[in-house]
Amino acid sequence: MNAVTFLKDRIPFLTFYITIMSFVSLIMFLSVEHHNAANNILYTNITCLFITLIYLAAGYYRKWDFYRGINQAARNDEHHEITPLLPEPKNGEQNLYMELLKKLDREKIKQLENLQSEKKDQQEFILSWIHEIKLPIAASHMLIENHDDTSVEILADKLENELSKIEEYVDQALYYSKIDSFSKDYFITEVNINKIVKNSVKKYSKHFINKRISLGVWDEKQTVQSDSKWLGFIIDQVMANALKYTEEGGKINILFEENDVEKRLILEDDGVGISPEDIPRVFEKGFTGAVGRTHNKATGMGLYLSRQLAGKLGHEMSISSKEGKYTKVNIHFPKIRNYYRL
Repeated sequence: MNAVTFLKDRIPFLTFYITIMSFVSLIMFLSVEHHNAANNILYTNITCLFITLIYLAAGYYRKWDFYRGINQAARNDEHHEITPLLPEPKNGEQNLYMELLKKLDREKIKQLENLQSEKKDQQEFILSWIHEIKLPIAASHMLIENHDDTSVEILADKLENELSKIEEYVDQALYYSKIDSFSKDYFITEVNINKIVKNSVKKYSKHFINKRISLGVWDEKQTVQSDSKWLGFIIDQVMANALKYTEEGGKINILFEENDVEKRLILEDDGVGISPEDIPRVFEKGFTGAVGRTHNKATGMGLYLSRQLAGKLGHEMSISSKEGKYTKVNIHFPKIRNYYRL
């Protein structure tokens, strides 16, 4: 801040000073004999002007030192944080400015850390996704190149299985990309959950047939408040997980329960189960657990995406399991919920 800028900022003060001194000079002129009035007015104005100039100079020095520090902090490109570069406040007004700048700096750092974390997560997901989707693509190429001893029907069936895996991974990437813009792409209404479950079973019907997995589904028609598309994706992910870890000849039961507090969709399989130490982490992004690593079937994204989307819809998810016995996934639909606040 230069002297000219400082004086421009003090125009109201200078205007007030000139007005007061003019008034004082007028009173002195009218109250004192004319031969003494001029000298008194001159001495008074010179003295007051000298004091005012000292006041302005001192104020300018203090302001100049403070604003020089602000200017240096604003021009510094080497530090992400400006708080350590800020000068010490000289008065209460400057202290308020410093508190505001520090608050804005903290918020900026927090937003930057969130963006960096999101970017890192996206990069990790993309790398993982590319690795996973290459497997069914490579398997499809191998089937085509080595199909001499394979009938057309069997080849087509195997290729369809690989294409269904690719479709599943593409769906995961699509829904992952939409998590942040979820509020623009959902509509809560009363949906027929029986229909959504049947669509999911139909989608994975070949997996049931190929692995000879029996299915048990409740018969009564039930409805829940949700978005059919997003809820369908959640159920698909849970169904796919159950099919992956249920051995041939196993069974999957889909139940629906209701009490005074909530409605609850339960998907239970008699597969390999989950170890006790892994259960608290199954909904974490990228977590595959001991079972996923052993079977080499997990990307660690299905349950993570399911829980994220369930939370945005106002639902909840929980899981219980006993290793080597069963896994039970619950989707909770609370009855007392204002969906307009989602």
